[in-house]
Order: sequence, then C-alpha cells, then structure tokens
Amino acid sequence: MAQVLEFKLPDLGEGLTEAEIVRWLVQVGDVVAVDQPVVEVETAKAMVEVPCPYGGVVTARFGEEGTELPVGAPLLTVAVGPQAPAGDGEGSGNVLVGYGTSHAPARRRRVRPTTPARGAAHGGTGADSTRTTSASSGTGPDGRRSPAAASGTARPDGPAAVNGTATTGTAHARVAALHAEGPVPVISPLVRRLAREGGVDLRQLAGSGPDGLILRADVEGALRAKAAAAPAKAAHATVPSAPVATPSASAASGTRAGGTRIPLKGVRGAVADKLSRSRREIPDATCWVDADATELMRARAAMNAAGTPKISLLALLARICTAALARFPELNSYVDTEAREVVQLDHVHLGFAAQTERGLVVPVVRDAHARDAEALTAEFARLTEAARTGTLTPGELTGGTFTLNNYGVFGVDGSTPIINHPEAAMLGVGRIVPKPWVYEGELAVRQVVQLSLTFDHRVCDGGTAGGFLRYVADCVEQPAVLLRTL
Repeated sequence: MAQVLEFKLPDLGEGLTEAEIVRWLVQVGDVVAVDQPVVEVETAKAMVEVPCPYGGVVTARFGEEGTELPVGAPLLTVAVGPQAPAGDGEGSGNVLVGYGTSHAPARRRRVRPTTPARGAAHGGTGADSTRTTSASSGTGPDGRRSPAAASGTARPDGPAAVNGTATTGTAHARVAALHAEGPVPVISPLVRRLAREGGVDLRQLAGSGPDGLILRADVEGALRAKAAAAPAKAAHATVPSAPVATPSASAASGTRAGGTRIPLKGVRGAVADKLSRSRREIPDATCWVDADATELMRARAAMNAAGTPKISLLALLARICTAALARFPELNSYVDTEAREVVQLDHVHLGFAAQTERGLVVPVVRDAHARDAEALTAEFARLTEAARTGTLTPGELTGGTFTLNNYGVFGVDGSTPIINHPEAAMLGVGRIVPKPWVYEGELAVRQVVQLSLTFDHRVCDGGTAGGFLRYVADCVEQPAVLLRTL
C-alpha cells in the first residue's frame, strides 16, 4: 500500500527564509525518482533546482509559478511504497546547501482505499489512489494535525481544491478560526520581525500562503494600508483651541502621490539588506591612489601574444590582490563581534562584483591565492556566465574573504566601495584611460587608473591600509614587483 509523504521547501542556506517558484518540473500524477529535481525556485541569491528526497507518484503540488513560499512550507506530496515504482520512500541523503534529506517516518498509519467520490473530495488522485491521511481526520503524513484540516479548507493547487479554490467561508473567517485554535501561522523570523517593527498584529492578517500561512508580502501590504490610513486619521483629528495641522506629503512616509513602488525583494532585497548591514555595523574608511597602468597593459598584451588561452585583466588584478593580502593579512579577515576578536584567515576566497539582469551579485573564486592567472581567467569566465544565466549556486555566492570590484567597466574613474559584510575590505578599480602623466621626468600620455580601498578600521589602521594599496599600485605600475614576491 502506498504512503503519502510531504516534501517541504528546504533550508537553502545562508539564512534564506523564502523562495519564489519559477517553474514546476513535474505535474500531478508524474512518477519521480529519488533526488530528481521537481521545481526551480529563485532565492535572494540564485536560481536553484530543488531535488525531491522521495521516489513515487506526485499526488499534489502547493503553489503556482510566481508564488513566494517560506522555508518549511509544503512543496508537494509523493505517494511512495510498493505501488510506487520510482522509489522506496527512503530519504536520499542528498545535500543542498545545508539541507540534508531524512529517512521516511518509521511509523506508518493504516492505509484505507478510497472510493472515486471520496478520493476526489479528500485529495486522492483517482479511483485507485490511496492515502495514509484523511481530510476528515485532520492529520498530515507525519501524524500531526495540519492547519488546513483544522480550518476545514483545502490547500491551494492540491487535488482537494475545487476548481483551484477553497469552498468554505470567507478568507477572514477561516483565518480568524485558525488563529483562535492555535499559534499564528508564521514560519519566517523575518516576517515576525517586520511585523513587530511595524506594529502589525499578525493575528489580524489573512495569510496568502499555503494553509493561511502569513508571508512577508502580507505584512508589507498591511504596512502600506497602515501608512495610507495615517493621513486620513490626521486630517480628522482636532485639538481644542488649536489649529489643525495638515500633514505634508513628505511628512507621512509612503503617502506621496504618484510614482511607482518597486518591492525590495529577491536579489535587490538581499543586496539592500547586506549593504545596510555593512553601513550599520562596519566603521569603514576609504583611501585611493592614481596609478600608471601602462606597463601592466603591455605585460598582458605580451602574455596573450604568446598563445592561448587569453589572460583577462581581472585575473591579473586578482593575482596582485592575493599577493598583497599575503603581505598584509589584516585585510583578509573579519571581526567576531561576540568574542571581540579579529579573525585573520589563511585562505583567500576572492569575491568579484558582477552586474546581471537580476541585479548585482558577488560570485566567489575559492582558494584564489592558489590559482595562477590562467586558472583565475577560466574561473572568472565560468562564474560570470553562471551569474548572467542565473545558475549560480548559493555556495558560489557566499564565503568570500575579500572582494575585487572593477567598476571601470561602467566607464567611471572612481568610487568609494561599500564593504561586502562581513569581510574587512574591498578594492575598487576604475577605468584605465590615457591621461597626462609625468614619466621619467617628462610629461607623457600614459594609461592611468584610480584604485580605491575601503577597509574596516577595526582590523587595521591607515598605515596598513595605505601599505596594501601602495603595494597594489606598485604592482600595477611595475609588474616585475609582483614577480619578486612569487
């Protein structure tokens, strides 16, 4: 007899609390194998294909394409057992960035065959389908009472829905009943914090997620409604013996007329959170210097004229960075605020800024200090292509120890980079352009670049930062300096 197991959206790593369904890879009724990708989701960091830890027949999917689900929300259910040829219900052991699948529950509930009418009403897949759970009993495949059963509603996109919608009562009535019976259905700590900071009572919200689950979009909608109601309340408020003040458009947050609201979510939201945290926590300082890059460009041209593969300028700058970090290890570190310690790292995982259609991402080259210019060129090309196609894994976007930002590709000379938290420094490189330069005592036209270093002032003083930047500039001006230190 088959057993129906529920597969929930796993923890995709690095504190991610939600993901958006981009594309379903299976349909209800499909046979799936253990570790077969079943859905493609987009997190705040990357596009990820999520494998299912069970083999069997897909009996239900939860959420349409474009729906945002929190970690821990149901993705699909799979009927496994003797009648499911694709697998035996065992956990796969596959690991997806911090998520490991587990074995099927040892305890099995009695399986009762359902009639066609009962199967249609209670989530069966047809006349011959069987389930270990009954909607009337209100328990899920793990034996626990589900919120959906408690409220008497069907889950979205599951076979228990009629024409894709629930059929009992209004949404607010169902949510009120659900909240009265137990805790507020919120999984994401981010949602709870957003509600707490905005003064939103979660028990008054009708969640748009599965089983009435409250999502971040629900809280943000409540905050917008609250902000829109503020001017109306202020306009009707009166004070005895005092004139009534009319709030200006700039006085009430979020009430300006016109304009377009763009949600800070996905990659853009992740970038906003990280940059804000960097500015909030890191006492950064920036120093910069102009350098004559003429000899570096000549050296690269000579290397590429010698044969293939071609060496990229970014790879040469990366080699210079790793050599400089070996001389100034203070900048390859992070601050452990709880222990009040600076942790200097013995490896360089070099991040580099890449602009994509999905936003700014920072792929990471692992063990950059152990790679030569040719290997660095190949890895930069691979990660850049993955960034453009949205196929970077969360592991390829995390764990950096130092970041190289070549914003010169945008045609600008300089910038003050924001440190990629929790790293201690970032080197910014502007465009390389012909400029007047005093060379060997005479005025000449040389290829000049501006280099900027933003550093965490807790890990070192200006002397160390200046020494690092000066060494980088010396290597750019005279590549032979780098050869002496290899």
